[in-house]
Amino acid sequence: MACTRRTKTLVSTCVILSGMTNIVCLLYVGWVTNYIANIYIKVPMPLPERKLEGDKRGDTLRIMERLDRLENVVNQHIQETPGRGDDSQPDTSFSDSSLFAHWGQELGPDNRRVALKMFQYYGYNAYLSDRLSLERPIPDLRPDGCKNVTYPLNLPQMSIVFIFVNEALSVIQRSIRSAINRTPSHLLKEIILVDDNSNNNELKEKLQDFVSETNSQRPGFIKMVRHAKQEGLIRSRVSGWRAATAPVVALFDAHVEFNVGWAEPVLERIKEDRTRIISPSFDNIKYDTFEIEEYPLSAQGFDWELWCRYLNPPKLWWHKGNKSAPIQSPALIGCFVVDRLYFEEIGLLDEGMEVYGGENVELGIRVWQCGGSVEVLPCARIAHIERAHKPYTEDLTSHVRRNALRVAEVWMDEFKSHVYMAWNIPLEDSGIDIGDISERKALRKRLQCKTFRWYLVNIYPEMRMYSDTIAYGVLKNSLKNDLCLDQGPDNDNVPILYLCHGMTPQVRVTSLSPCTTAGGSISPDLIYHLCILFPSYTHPCLQMLAQLDYHLISAVSSSSYRSLQPITSEQIVFRDCLTLL
Repeated sequence: MACTRRTKTLVSTCVILSGMTNIVCLLYVGWVTNYIANIYIKVPMPLPERKLEGDKRGDTLRIMERLDRLENVVNQHIQETPGRGDDSQPDTSFSDSSLFAHWGQELGPDNRRVALKMFQYYGYNAYLSDRLSLERPIPDLRPDGCKNVTYPLNLPQMSIVFIFVNEALSVIQRSIRSAINRTPSHLLKEIILVDDNSNNNELKEKLQDFVSETNSQRPGFIKMVRHAKQEGLIRSRVSGWRAATAPVVALFDAHVEFNVGWAEPVLERIKEDRTRIISPSFDNIKYDTFEIEEYPLSAQGFDWELWCRYLNPPKLWWHKGNKSAPIQSPALIGCFVVDRLYFEEIGLLDEGMEVYGGENVELGIRVWQCGGSVEVLPCARIAHIERAHKPYTEDLTSHVRRNALRVAEVWMDEFKSHVYMAWNIPLEDSGIDIGDISERKALRKRLQCKTFRWYLVNIYPEMRMYSDTIAYGVLKNSLKNDLCLDQGPDNDNVPILYLCHGMTPQVRVTSLSPCTTAGGSISPDLIYHLCILFPSYTHPCLQMLAQLDYHLISAVSSSSYRSLQPITSEQIVFRDCLTLL
């Protein structure tokens, strides 16, 4: 059972910077208050500019403030997003924006500025989208075994729900046209558009004209739901479900394109068992060129922060040798199809969550623990735009973090500590208001759902469990307290000292194993790629190699495990050291 007991313990590793001239202790900051290991560190020169000032209001509040401030900085630099509805010129410093890496070299300066401004606003190449056909052909990416399957004629009808906020009009229109053209008309009862209080004027009159034109051929076929205030993705999906009338409801983003033959396999699986929730297999619409990129077949899971992730299909699926077979999936990426009444019986989505993130994971966990199942269908393929940045909110992380804690408290039993560890949040007095969860706990009791341990053992065995954790937090330089041990850039996995921010690259877990980590500690995988341990230990961590130029996957002498080899640059290396009692 995972725990965060704050107690003195035996720890067998230390951290050393080459060429060290100063020896100081590093301590966990915030809620981890004990000496965990002897840490020796040299502060590199020149020192980075101090940007995150401390305060005197307590460790927890200080860490949370640093998290929030870092998130704002990260989002400001990553999103390339001007204010919505802002008519100002785009920042020309983005002339080397990722938008133009593979597209637009032939455009003149004026058109580049227009394209860039639209890209900053939407997160994808709306300039190009406006110039593509609304009924363009896309490649059939289904496995060969899907193309000759015959389906029953008496499949249930479905309602397709598209939710959006400030989406490009042409992208919404293309989503609608592909749904109409590639779904048999007798199976598609209606399309419901949920506008989550967009302020984009194109989505008022022009979208209404498009809806009216379509409805002139099929009266009442497209319904509009407009929110008076912005509710977020989660509650918008529920709004669409409430407006639906078909036996089956498909809940999608309004930036997708459907492939041929997608609907029949989905409806057949739900007709066979109404407690199945179905996800199509997703391909990518590249945000810059709008080309369709085939994604490999996968299941859908999550990490301990509850960010969704793609998984290899389970071994049993591979052993069948049938690439058209349904794939058992621990969770959902976000878009899914469900029996309308069963969705209500199982509790819809958690409307106590905010904006975006975690609702898909929560639904997958809940369905499995409460007697249903989740499948990904290789024969149902849908292409989805993966934005370069998400313009509809400036701080997704704070919402995902709050939502993740709701999931942990309702569904994860003793494993909720893993989520707190992943987010570097204390189990008590976190300072985060997750809202009232009494109704969700009552739902779990009423449905007589299984434990989260059952879910991990039977549905998500790939998920790593941390049964020997004794503490978590960050390692901080006590002589330069704005610097922390950090995993370093992902491209070389060299640990570094970096300004303390307390997010994933700096969070580490101390356990009874000799496995020492530098960021990325709460890995969902059994392979612990940011971990160093002694070769004699059998835990599935990276083993150490005797090398002259040490880095994260290097180590000390493999013969004595105590001596240091000469090294040529200032990098952190590990050696066996004395224990603390």
